[in-house]
Amino acid sequence: MSGFLSRFNSFKRTNIILQHLRVSNHTDAAEVLLERKGCAGVITLNRPKVLNALTLNMIRQIYSQLKKWEQDPETFLIIIKGTGGKAFCAGGDIVAITKLSKTNRKITQDFFREEYILNNAIDSCQKPYIAFIHGITMGGGVGVSVHGLFRVATEKSLFAMPETAIGLFPDVGGGYFLPRLQGKLGYFLALTGFRLKGRDVYRAGIATHFVDSEKLGVLEEDLLALKSPSKENIADVLETYHTKSKIDQGKPFILEEHMDKINSWFSAKNVEQIIENIQQDGSSFAQEQLKVINKMSPTSLKITLRQLIEGSSKTLQEVLTMEYRLSQACTEGHDFHEGIRAVLIDKDQSPKWKPANLKEVTDEDLNNYFKSLGSSDLTF
Repeated sequence: MSGFLSRFNSFKRTNIILQHLRVSNHTDAAEVLLERKGCAGVITLNRPKVLNALTLNMIRQIYSQLKKWEQDPETFLIIIKGTGGKAFCAGGDIVAITKLSKTNRKITQDFFREEYILNNAIDSCQKPYIAFIHGITMGGGVGVSVHGLFRVATEKSLFAMPETAIGLFPDVGGGYFLPRLQGKLGYFLALTGFRLKGRDVYRAGIATHFVDSEKLGVLEEDLLALKSPSKENIADVLETYHTKSKIDQGKPFILEEHMDKINSWFSAKNVEQIIENIQQDGSSFAQEQLKVINKMSPTSLKITLRQLIEGSSKTLQEVLTMEYRLSQACTEGHDFHEGIRAVLIDKDQSPKWKPANLKEVTDEDLNNYFKSLGSSDLTF
């Protein structure tokens, strides 16, 4: 009998170890962690090796949980953050999407549709939504942060919308929030993919607060410890940390000295005129921007300018419907696949755009990108 018992205990121990392995395996594989902590729902993007790039599975999980927390009387706020310290979220996992879309067109439809529906859900979320945009925040990462009520940047934040370099356009509601930044700043960021770092992410209006990265942990604890907080209570906590942060406090906004030029150049109603405006300016800043814009997909540049001009007077939902049309046309086109190849797969940084120059991108071509998809249009 004792032999049986010891064997049974050993079996139990083995089983417990196996269960732990299963749990830890499952935890390792969890691309996104969704936890109730204190008064909050906490979303943690958990793919640090790929800079927390978003998959369709992650988008679905976040959306579903967001809707549950919105209805939960015990959840007073929602926090979203990334693991690994290097990135909040570097965007959608477009390399994976590109590969899958070659055999399954539906993947591209589902990914963009559900991503944009999530962007809209964040914008209309009934609970205060706080994004810790610590580290790299680009593309899809901007989509799951910028539409929230509060966005907290740190000295490690790096914001960019670099889509024109890969034959795409600054989506996830870029057509809504970019033209609403100061002056023509959003047009400049959209067409050049210019990177903003640290406090400049706050100064540009992308973030609502700036906090030293070493204080993010205690800020989160203070937020979680709030008792039935109002929006104002949450804002007070964020404001306290923001006020205490001294990093780069005295430094001017990196684009401050160039804003008059930017506002003047990007007031033009077509890309050719913008480029001519920049060419006529002999400054070294102008030369740098010219070099950058000339590397971008001519089609993407024209799509993006029109997207922002039209988006400046649309609601977010109207913008997302427009962007869904653009996403489907771009992912079926040459430049998107060529851009992904050159920048993210082969990394030769030498995309061969078709058409290769702006004058070959006709108004008719452009209109085709913006046309309705009929019953396949994105609706809310």
